[in-house]
Amino acid sequence: MGFIWRTLAGAAGLWVAEWIVGGFEFSGDVWQFVVVALILGVANAVVKPILRLFSLPLILLTLGLFLLVVNALVLAFVVWLSGVFDLGLTSEGFFWETFLAAIVVSIVSWIIGALLPED
Repeated sequence: MGFIWRTLAGAAGLWVAEWIVGGFEFSGDVWQFVVVALILGVANAVVKPILRLFSLPLILLTLGLFLLVVNALVLAFVVWLSGVFDLGLTSEGFFWETFLAAIVVSIVSWIIGALLPED
């Protein structure tokens, strides 16, 4: 059940990021947004821990700030997969728009996660 809640929180974060961050846009149907949210959920569950493991020295060296870059890389991967499967999620710039959108997605997901009851 936790994966579903985290995926829904990520979907809400994507929606807010698309609304706030210029250059980070979604132009598709609702079902495409659901697929993008599922891809983000799977990427957060599978790809993100692997990236964290390999970047652990940089995370320790920067006192955790490199986790923002890891989040941006995961979101850039989701944007790339969205382009491969023509799902409608785009980012004009590789780094800054995706980086800002990743920060927004993380903050919104954190807030929603804090409001949800523990399992």
